[in-house]
Amino acid sequence: MVYEYINFPDGTEVVHTQILNEDKNPTVEVHFERPTPNGFDSARCELPSYKWLFNEGYSEEELSFFNEFLHHNAHLIFRYAATGGLQIA
Repeated sequence: MVYEYINFPDGTEVVHTQILNEDKNPTVEVHFERPTPNGFDSARCELPSYKWLFNEGYSEEELSFFNEFLHHNAHLIFRYAATGGLQIA
């Protein structure tokens, strides 16, 4: 299952998975995706290791911003991953 988290002004949408490997080493994958004239820029990071699994189209500067963003939001992303996503009334 994938849950929406936030949309940035440049069109990048951030979504995350439910908690994966719950019994062993719990992880969450966070996906960044932005539409382009020829398709999409996309990147994927695994938490809590902050290991980048994939990047196509984002600059090193953008990945650095995403990395900082994740360090500030990982606790919330894990909480929402465990409870079925961000609940907006």
